[in-house]
Amino acid sequence: MIKLLRFTLLLASLSGLSLPAAAQEDLSQHWNGGWSADGTLFQIAVSVEGDVMRVQQVESLGFVWTSEDAKVDGNIVQVKVEYAGVTGIIQAELVDPDTAIVFAATCVPEFMVVCALAKGRQALFKRVPAN
Repeated sequence: MIKLLRFTLLLASLSGLSLPAAAQEDLSQHWNGGWSADGTLFQIAVSVEGDVMRVQQVESLGFVWTSEDAKVDGNIVQVKVEYAGVTGIIQAELVDPDTAIVFAATCVPEFMVVCALAKGRQALFKRVPAN
């Protein structure tokens, strides 16, 4: 059950809230750095070169997951993540330089409890202050 809750956090916490295109400010230069799921110890490191984003585990709460490099499209990125036989596309959107809204855009197979728990959930990620 703990692994299930951890993966739900992962799926919910690695992707966003879409604002009308006309209202969006280009925040794409703010992706780089450490990010933490608000209210948790879950933390990732994000690095962007050109329009390619890489996500690395910093504090994964005891479970191992993998992610693929992703293409940054301004304020939005979609990252493919795999864990324990479940594959998901995590979408994240920067809403300001220090805040991202994240959700599971896809999760398969849908019959897995992890996918059912992640459906319709969002997580708030905050930038981790540099030491």
